[in-house]
Amino acid sequence: MSAFTDHRQTVFQVELHNQAVRECVKENRSHEIFDDRWADVQTHEVAAKDEYKALAMIENTYPSDDGFVVDHVKRRD
Repeated sequence: MSAFTDHRQTVFQVELHNQAVRECVKENRSHEIFDDRWADVQTHEVAAKDEYKALAMIENTYPSDDGFVVDHVKRRD
C-alpha cells in the first residue's frame, strides 16, 4: 500500500468481465468497442470506505449498461 493511501479507506479486489464481449468471443468475433480480454475475468483494485463504495466506483468506470458484470469483491489484506 502506498504511503499516500488514506488509511480510512480499504483496498478491495474487484473481479469483473464483460458479458457482451464474452458472447462475441464465443461466436468467434470481436466486440466493436471492448478488447477480447474482457471475455475473461479482470481484477482491479479499488480504495474505498466500504464494499458498497467500491462497487459504486467500479459501476462508474465499468457500467453494467455496457455489459460489465462483477464476479467477486473481496477485501485485500
